[in-house]
Amino acid sequence: MEDQKLKKIMYVLAAVAVVLAGVLAYIWYDKYTVEKELESEKADLIGQLNTLNDDYASLSSDYEDVNLQLDSSRLEVQLLIEKLTKTEATNRAKIRQYERELGTLRTVMRGYVKQIDSLHSLNKQLTADAAEARREAAENRRRSEELSKTVEDLSGQVAAGAVIKARGLRAEAYNASNKVTDRSSRVKYLLATLNLVENDLAEKGPVTVYIRVKDPEGILLLNGTQKAFEYNGETMICSASREVDYQGSEVELGIYLNDIPEYAKGIYTVEAFTSQTFLGTTELMLR
Repeated sequence: MEDQKLKKIMYVLAAVAVVLAGVLAYIWYDKYTVEKELESEKADLIGQLNTLNDDYASLSSDYEDVNLQLDSSRLEVQLLIEKLTKTEATNRAKIRQYERELGTLRTVMRGYVKQIDSLHSLNKQLTADAAEARREAAENRRRSEELSKTVEDLSGQVAAGAVIKARGLRAEAYNASNKVTDRSSRVKYLLATLNLVENDLAEKGPVTVYIRVKDPEGILLLNGTQKAFEYNGETMICSASREVDYQGSEVELGIYLNDIPEYAKGIYTVEAFTSQTFLGTTELMLR
């Protein structure tokens, strides 16, 4: 009788052991399955972060401040990958936190993409506007240059037309009796005559006419009363000069050269100027 009770107890204990073993096996299998799923989720999350890291690496901008922001976000992604790699898959709280950070970084990246696209479009528009502005500026410069050239040509024509001109330049030698002579030994003074021609465009007012008389050796005749004048930016010395009031009408004038000690035989050259123009040249033969 005792043996039967003992057998029953053993059977019950064996049954309980079998049930416990089944329960333990189920718990272990369930834990193993969960861990595998968590490992898979972790690996998938790391893969998503690596993809996001590659996406950030492919982004670039022509603007320094945007590039600085991109560098900061790239560093955040890399640090998150490092932290996730070191975190146990069973630490669900951390894994879920990293998932939220991944979502935030994706949202930030979409903002960067939109911002870069917007800046790129703006840059293209600004480039096009700048090109158009340069084209218009070049066209305006061309027109301005053409206008300036036209004005310069017209100014040149007006300036050329406003120059006082002369005609009939002539030189004669006179003796002590105020008669014309060609004998060098009898010359008392020289007289250069000319006419300033009519010109309504010329400036009205006092005009000084200068003569330069050179002897047969090319030496300028001077009597101590000579003057200096400017012509074409060069300072020149005259043998004699005379100022007349020019009002646009023709003016006849004579310029005397006195007090030259002696005259040599040969050809004398007489040149006439104003400070603005060369009026002409003539020659005088003395024997």
